[in-house]
Amino acid sequence: MSDTHTPGSHTAGTHTAGSELPLAGRKPEDMPGHWLLAHLGKRVLRPGGRALTEQLLDDARLGGADVVELAPGLGKTAVSILDRNPSGYVGVEADPAAVALTAQAVGSKGRVVEADAATTGLDEASADAVIGEAMLTMQSDRAKAEIVAEAHRVLRPGGRYAIHELALNPDTLTDGQKTEIRKSLARSIKVNARPLTELEWRKLFTDNGFTVEKVAFAPMALLEPRRVIADEGIARTLRFVANVIRNPKARKRILGMRATFTEYRDNLAAIELVAVKNDAP
Repeated sequence: MSDTHTPGSHTAGTHTAGSELPLAGRKPEDMPGHWLLAHLGKRVLRPGGRALTEQLLDDARLGGADVVELAPGLGKTAVSILDRNPSGYVGVEADPAAVALTAQAVGSKGRVVEADAATTGLDEASADAVIGEAMLTMQSDRAKAEIVAEAHRVLRPGGRYAIHELALNPDTLTDGQKTEIRKSLARSIKVNARPLTELEWRKLFTDNGFTVEKVAFAPMALLEPRRVIADEGIARTLRFVANVIRNPKARKRILGMRATFTEYRDNLAAIELVAVKNDAP
């Protein structure tokens, strides 16, 4: 899974192992899980895979809309957004290396600014849709609220905020169970993941001036062979597997991540949520 990013490419939003990825110089045992996967050639890093991303973008109704994407990473989702013919595209990315690579993927069809998702610097009521994938999960509760509040500020009344994130199931999990799952994820992927239950995700948005319009789920199967093939295709899957096999330390990390995802498969899911900014404050 990703903290904020799905690597894209210099062309058509694809990535090849060996490109300049943020943190690519770090050792495999220390690298955040999403960048490790990207470094080995995996392109689709969202918890619900390519299919849930495409569904999310369809549900966000992007045709003719002014779109802001928070933390686009290296541009893969940006390319899918542009395929839907928005009126405008702005990516807001904090990592300077990712800003440059996303800008290459977007080209003349949009722009990318270097800023934090909680303080974008964009004009108030300047967007019809905000898209965010696999980034809120990695924020503290306070930071989550700040980012959602910033999206609310940037959106026009009736604008949509659409997210693809990681969820905990069921809603009745105890605080102790949630803490155990979050700690296991953090140890495995080297990022402080804090997924929420469906009720908690809903409350985050309603507390910040949104009405939840749609919620959908998909299995969290990021490293399952069938999902990898569906997301990457046969040829790229084979290259990814070959890269993993050639790197013992990376292979150990990835097998550990997969074991964690498998252990908690009944408690982890990808969630799509589309919320609409209320007309009144």
